[in-house]
Parts: sequence; structure tokens; C-alpha cells
Amino acid sequence: MFKKIGFIGAGKMAQAMIAGIVKANNESKKKIMASAATEKTINAVSEKFGILTTIHNKDVARFADILILAIKPDSHPKIIEEIKSEINQNTIIVTIAAGIKLADLERLFGFQVKAVRTMPNTPSLVKAGMSVLCGNKYILEEELILVEQLFQSFGQTERLEEKLMDAVPAISGSSPAYVYMFIEAMADGGVRQGIPRDKAYRLAAQAVLGAAKMVLETGVHPGELKDQVCTPGGATIEAVATLEKEQFRGAVLAAMESCTIKVKSLG
Repeated sequence: MFKKIGFIGAGKMAQAMIAGIVKANNESKKKIMASAATEKTINAVSEKFGILTTIHNKDVARFADILILAIKPDSHPKIIEEIKSEINQNTIIVTIAAGIKLADLERLFGFQVKAVRTMPNTPSLVKAGMSVLCGNKYILEEELILVEQLFQSFGQTERLEEKLMDAVPAISGSSPAYVYMFIEAMADGGVRQGIPRDKAYRLAAQAVLGAAKMVLETGVHPGELKDQVCTPGGATIEAVATLEKEQFRGAVLAAMESCTIKVKSLG
């Protein structure tokens, strides 16, 4: 199933993706190569995942059928200049960086490169990722499906028009950080009431997982699911009223807006 996959950059997001791919198909180790700037990082990745590794980006560029640029937005010009003469004309270039547009990739490579813009997230590490994709006009539908299948090996995928991609980090790329803060806050509340810390984290995290599964698997509107928990005159509606008083939803919306503004500034 897998073509040869290259990762330029082996940071946390790349490692989450590699872990998901390897867990889905152990044989894929032989078809994955990653590069990093330091021997320390690449040795750790080699030991952890058993994939091919190198400190030379050009080696990965020559190796890969699907080349994933797992680098910061401002590193793209330098890295692409280094590798653009090494890739095959049919190599599929995938960026996972916020703010990098398909037109940016085409301009930096300087030819009709097959490009896919994506935004995965770190739950890919546990095969629960959410990745959003869009391709440029040079990539064939079957090639885009191939990239989708790769990303589906570590979670769910969705396609969006590129004009919406700058909004994706706020809702699925960066949002695990908000959820971790929410879980931590709920656990703190449990500890405040005397629940042991380890049990408080487990209770809070499982509640979040269960609530998410209810939304995804029942198809019921989140507002209706919330209403089902709120007994008239009960404790839950008191908690909900306090969240509204403290502008819980407003704070989330403001956080997402600031995230999107930052993403647009990175492009």
C-alpha cells in the first residue's frame, strides 16, 4: 500500500505521524526515511521507530515518492532551495506548516510541482488524529487519495477548499492544547474537592473522550446533548450558567480568532 515516504524534519508532529503510520503497518518502516538537523534527534528517531534516517535533506528528497515537509513555515524557502533539484517530477510534496499556501510551494520549487497542503494534529500519535487536506491543480485525484490514505493511517481526514485552510489550526490543529488545558482545569477542580490527582485526570480525560464520541457517533447537535445532561434545577445547569457568566464560549472564540490571525501572519 505504502509508497516511499520522506520526512524532512523529525520534530513532535513528524514523530506523531511516523508513530501512527508504523502502528498501522509495521512493514512501512522499510519505506520511511526522515532527516533532522542534529545527530541527537535523528538517532533518537531511528531508535524509537526503526525507520531509515539521515542528517542530509537531499537523501530524503531523492528517496521519497511522498515528501512531507515537517518544518517551520519560515524554513520552507531555505529547505526547498536545497532540495528542489533532487526530487522527481512526480514526487508529491506535502506541507504540514500553518500558513504555507499551495502557491508558495509552486513558487519556491519553480516548476509544476504536485503539492498538498495539510494540517494534522498531535493525537495522530495514538491514531486519533484529525487532518485537513487540499491539493493544487497539478496533483491527480488518485494521488490526492493516496495522501489521504496515508493520513488516515493515523486518524481521520477531511478535505476543505484552500481559502478555509488558515482557519483549520484554530479548530483542529492547535485545539488539542485548549482541550488539555480544559482537562487540567477539571482535574484541578477534582483535586480541590479531594479526589486524588491521578484519578482526577483519568475522570476528566475520559469524560472529554466520551463527550466527543457522543458528538461524532450519534450525530446529535452538541447543544441538544448538553441539554440532555442538564436536569431542571440540577447541578449541571448551575455549572453551565457559571461557564456562561465567565464567558467560556466567548473566551474560546477569542482564542480561535487570535490563532487564525497568527496563522495568516505566518504565510
